[in-house]
Amino acid sequence: MSQAINPNTSMSVAILSGKGGVGKSNLALNLSYALFRAGHRALLMDFDVGLANVDVLLGLSPEKNLQDLFRPEVTAAEVMVPVEQGGFDFLPAASGVPELLEMDDDMREILFQKLNASFSAYDYLMLDLGAGISQTVLTVAVMSHVRVLVVTPEPTSLTDSYAVIKVLHTQYGITDFHILVNQVESAADTKTTYSRLSAACQHFLGFAPELLGGVRSDPALPDAVRRQIPLMRHAPRSPAAQDILSAAVKLHRIRQSRQEALRDMPVLGKIPQPRK
Repeated sequence: MSQAINPNTSMSVAILSGKGGVGKSNLALNLSYALFRAGHRALLMDFDVGLANVDVLLGLSPEKNLQDLFRPEVTAAEVMVPVEQGGFDFLPAASGVPELLEMDDDMREILFQKLNASFSAYDYLMLDLGAGISQTVLTVAVMSHVRVLVVTPEPTSLTDSYAVIKVLHTQYGITDFHILVNQVESAADTKTTYSRLSAACQHFLGFAPELLGGVRSDPALPDAVRRQIPLMRHAPRSPAAQDILSAAVKLHRIRQSRQEALRDMPVLGKIPQPRK
């Protein structure tokens, strides 16, 4: 029975942020690319249904997107776009589509039922979620095995990130978060930013998130964005790329440590209901 649920021990990773502009989509893309380059099959799903932009970062113009999956005749395979041959695929979203922005549980159920059969073909399902605490963001974050919260040293990012953690904890009982600090100048910046967020969580919520790592500010990253090429391909030896690789290694270690548990779990769990 467990083998039928998740035969390849696929791990779903929700990548979220409290506010926009923290580099979440870029990190989602490059973490996925790093995992692929390490020999793992990765599916990057753009689930920022308000402001989808991973296709722009890749320089792609997909013919279909998540919205098309609500049409009975369209299959998941028709919507997926190969990024690299051999196991790195992309599932595009659509920007500013009211039907996607206002998805209810029934629509999410239809969508995931269509996609579920495809998920277990990958080692990693990477979900680039929208910023903030919309119901879709909260729902998919709870359904995922791992939650990576992208923050920056800015006070507004820390405040909004704490709000995301608080809502997911108070409404769904989630205590498992991994913090990735972006746009830092040094390891000290990473430690200080994480410590502030961790201290607030410990004091007010009674638990502390884990630190996944820090990613240094790097001129190679905006250059890669302009060229519409993943940083991990454009400048794999750059400081930011090395930091992203370190975070990807930690994600892989998390998956290794959960191999047995993952076999008994679907790649995405059931749609959760918030606490009363």
